[in-house]
Amino acid sequence: MVTTRKQKKLGSEGTKTIGEQPKTADRQSSKNLNALSGLSIFIAPYKFNFFSAFFVLFLTAIIALIFPLAVRRVVDGFNDGTAALMDQYFAAAVGIAGLLALGTALRFYLITKLGERIIVDIRSAVFSRAIGMSPVFFEKIMTGEVLSRLTSDTTLILSVVSSSVSLAVRNILLFMGGLLFMLGTSAKLSALVLILVPIVIVPILAMGRRLRALSKASQAKIADSSGFASELLLASQTVQANTFEDSSRENFSKISEDSFQIAKKRILVRSVMTAFIIFIVFTGIVCILWVGARDVRSGNMTAGYLVQFVIYSVMVAGSVAALSEIFGELQRAAGATERLVEILNIEDPIQDTGNSLIPKNLLNVELTLAGVNFIYPSRPEITVLEDLSFTVKTGETIAIVGPSGSGKSTIFKILMRFYDIDSGAINLNKLNIKDLSLRDLRNCFALVPQEPVIFGTTVRENIRFGRPEATDEEVSNASNASAAHEFVTTLPNGYDTFVGERGIMLSVGQKQRIGIARAILRESPILLFDEATSSLDAESERAVQSAIEELSKNKTVIVIAHRLSTVKKADRIIVLENGKINAEGTHSKLVKENGLYSRLAKLQFLSA
Repeated sequence: MVTTRKQKKLGSEGTKTIGEQPKTADRQSSKNLNALSGLSIFIAPYKFNFFSAFFVLFLTAIIALIFPLAVRRVVDGFNDGTAALMDQYFAAAVGIAGLLALGTALRFYLITKLGERIIVDIRSAVFSRAIGMSPVFFEKIMTGEVLSRLTSDTTLILSVVSSSVSLAVRNILLFMGGLLFMLGTSAKLSALVLILVPIVIVPILAMGRRLRALSKASQAKIADSSGFASELLLASQTVQANTFEDSSRENFSKISEDSFQIAKKRILVRSVMTAFIIFIVFTGIVCILWVGARDVRSGNMTAGYLVQFVIYSVMVAGSVAALSEIFGELQRAAGATERLVEILNIEDPIQDTGNSLIPKNLLNVELTLAGVNFIYPSRPEITVLEDLSFTVKTGETIAIVGPSGSGKSTIFKILMRFYDIDSGAINLNKLNIKDLSLRDLRNCFALVPQEPVIFGTTVRENIRFGRPEATDEEVSNASNASAAHEFVTTLPNGYDTFVGERGIMLSVGQKQRIGIARAILRESPILLFDEATSSLDAESERAVQSAIEELSKNKTVIVIAHRLSTVKKADRIIVLENGKINAEGTHSKLVKENGLYSRLAKLQFLSA
């Protein structure tokens, strides 16, 4: 009996198997700011830029703390000293203001540039990771979810790296420095200010928990809407053909409305928190001014010292208020960082050995499957292939037939290691495919799926997708071989015609011929055709079949097909039933046996 794969647990380095990928609704946000440490690997290459930016930030904070001293000198200069001395104080204050402006501008430039650089690296790393993941990954997470992480989550991180973190550090410096200068200016007034601190901090911590929960729910709803919209927009014609537009609009509106309701609650909590903090802070400032004014009248303090203290107290209060705002942003960004790092740390069950054991331009390839058993990870209760064994020799054309769900297309998926088999072995020239690099292995195959994917670019580039370095002449030759050249030359700009997203400007048959041309251009030793001629007219099919016959003289061809013309000319036919080989032989031999193939031939082939 075939056993199912066991899901690996979270590793020592925090990696997860794809099977453990959480669903959107269950996705957890970071409970603290430690998740932001995941950004360290992206900051590390730019240590000099990072420390330069924070050195400038430190200097501007010092200059900002010096500025009230200059203002105090100016104010006290109204009554003390000469006019020339007062002018010098004014000039010094203007000079400090200029330095503060230049330092702030330089800090903004360095920090923002660093943030943009890091976000580009994060997006590239996440995309590079996602594009190379096996299909198991996309069984557990929707494409729209990945796009949401690449867009909305990285936008949150950008705001943190380029703004929030630097502002947080700046405000912490201003808070600590301002507090020290306040104590040096007036201990009595400073004591009054310190009473305000716990009154402000306690509600920040209390409301912060509520904000974190709402932020998590809000991000999850955004991801849901992105995934839903992506799925339906990519199938817009199917939606319209089934008049599903109204239901789609209603469902999307419901998801968007749910997102809005959660966002509204989050905004309300932040608004209440902001209102409370502003009221406490400004009320405290008024009280301090009242006490300070009485000290000035009694001669215990000069007007300049009072102004200096007020500026420092405003700095301290403003820093606390700013930190309350930044804290919420940091929490949201921590959750976003956790979700992005989660993708980078997920362990793909398809491990690439990187071994280059197959020479380039290899033509003679023998393929062997021995005792192969396979179960899809998402359907552990269904055995798809069971004890499958056969050999395909160089230059041989093999046809695989069988009822729907018998495992025909699955064979192509395991040959190219989109999935790993549970037991048995698949060998290329006596080398186990698990010992080969994925690039070398897949370069041995040219796959034409039943529904070829056409990209939103020109016909030429779609064909060249099979081999990017191919010349225009090679593209044209491949197009001729696939019977695509004739229709391509009738397009407005020939091979340079833009075919629209997913090839919307082309018919199904035209897409299929481009897909075949792409496979021919790859010049791989093994051609895999999965119902590749099912959408072609009779004339085009004959042309493609002639091309396949010509190619099969020095290549191995494996065809999944139902059409009699393809099956009859195969060197050997393998009949699958429920994942097992039911029969094997030539067309004439299998028809005479009067078994499953004979019945399929009567139903699917001879009726034609």
